[in-house]
Amino acid sequence: LGWKFYDADDYHPLENKKKMAEGIPLNDEDRIPWLCALHDMLRREDASREDAVLACSALKKMYRRVLISGASAIESNQPEQPGETPALKILFVHLDGPMDIIAGRLEKRRGHFMPPELLKSQFDTLEPPSAPENFITVSLEKSLPEIVLEMESAILQGV
Repeated sequence: LGWKFYDADDYHPLENKKKMAEGIPLNDEDRIPWLCALHDMLRREDASREDAVLACSALKKMYRRVLISGASAIESNQPEQPGETPALKILFVHLDGPMDIIAGRLEKRRGHFMPPELLKSQFDTLEPPSAPENFITVSLEKSLPEIVLEMESAILQGV
């Protein structure tokens, strides 16, 4: 796509990284400031008329709302209204797959602060996207080229 790419893990504060490295799952209090910072980054890209891809474990609906609207998503604490114009237009790609496939991939990852032992806590926290969120679900059981093609197709179709 030629878009900027950001890995949200690169923007975790040191305290979050230390906590995860110790095998302690993050909670909302840990994640919300991080998500607000990511929203600000996406907002700057949008203001510059730049498109971007953000790889982020936005596990809960509230986390995805924070990425779209920033701190105002927490302050309002109101459910999304149909037809509401979001602060940022974001297509969420829910990479869906069985825990064993994801665990196998995490085991192969080297030098990352999140140990594979935290995967279960992420599955426990997960709230898969649902209407009216703007999202697609892509199976991790597909090949990497198939996954990329499915995401590119959705983006180019303006989903």
